[in-house]
Amino acid sequence: MKLHRLTDPLTGLERRLTHRHGRASGVLLISAGGLGDTVLFALVAERFAALAEPGETVTVLLRSNAAEMAFLLPPSINVLTVDFVALRHPAQRRRYLDDLYRRHYRLVVSTDFQRHPDLDEALAFACSAPESAAMVPRPWAKYNRRLTANRKRWGRLIETGPETLDNKLLRWAAFADALTGRSLPPPRVALSPERLAAQTPPDPIVADKPTVVIQPFSAVRGKQSPPDLFRQIIETLPSGWRVRISGHPSDFERCPEYRPLLDLEGVSFEPMPFAQLVGVLRAARLVISVDTGCMHLAAALGTPTLCLASAAYVGGNIPYVPALGPTSARFIWTPMACQGCLGDCRRPAVDSMYPCVAALPADVVMRAVADMTETLR
Repeated sequence: MKLHRLTDPLTGLERRLTHRHGRASGVLLISAGGLGDTVLFALVAERFAALAEPGETVTVLLRSNAAEMAFLLPPSINVLTVDFVALRHPAQRRRYLDDLYRRHYRLVVSTDFQRHPDLDEALAFACSAPESAAMVPRPWAKYNRRLTANRKRWGRLIETGPETLDNKLLRWAAFADALTGRSLPPPRVALSPERLAAQTPPDPIVADKPTVVIQPFSAVRGKQSPPDLFRQIIETLPSGWRVRISGHPSDFERCPEYRPLLDLEGVSFEPMPFAQLVGVLRAARLVISVDTGCMHLAAALGTPTLCLASAAYVGGNIPYVPALGPTSARFIWTPMACQGCLGDCRRPAVDSMYPCVAALPADVVMRAVADMTETLR
């Protein structure tokens, strides 16, 4: 990614010498997180949309691999996707940056606390918007010098608290309040039926048997608990309960060691888009998931949810503090001195897992499953 550090200033100068017709208009909100982040951002997007002036459009820029959750955003918000992998290729990078410049936004807001100077910050600066705002970024040793140098390029930089701040929803809420001048209550981890009505089936699927949805897969391999733990969970579920494993069609090819789970009685694989999966999640008695988008979606739907989490994202996405709810979500993780690293793990992996995931106590997980299934009988 070093070549663009030479070419970006040159292509940026060319763009700025290109006349844009009309006055700047519209708000661009950059949300460069993954699927789980997009679920949570959808809960606060309207707070940032209030920055639009009368008649302006609001657009959320998502990574292309998170766009499957875009259906959760308010229908009044436009969605723009960018393939962050393509940003590493000069010709495609230039097309994306030129397109953003031509859109001529009045205001660009980066909603990410952890930013990359070559990716989401580069997208924001390519817009050359007359107004811009961002949070003071999370320290990142590899990029601190460049992030610090970029601070002067933002119109407003807002301090939103320490690195570990219970949950990023609280950070987003504080950021939105600072930008809008409002003081709103903390957001809730809850998606209203009205929000979902236009994009998903209006009613949950009716399950003929008590059903548990299990999501063992994550785009970050280190967050996945071992298949034997999920086998133990499945084998101890109440008699007659069925299991639907959620995931992408390629997950069993990527992680073949999980395929034997499909040989267990009552287990099926449900590779469906998240908008369609909503009905399955709403009908489930329980969702058991690693820390990923499926887990946040289930929790926001109000379905009893057990998260087998890594300590890496404590203080980021998880856990939900009482102010956020919902009480139907439970989190199990192994506390570690290095927790909150956001995946920048410096310890050797254990069978491809983060050490904090490998250390999840199976007996604690099994007790939680037994407790939740007993409550739900």
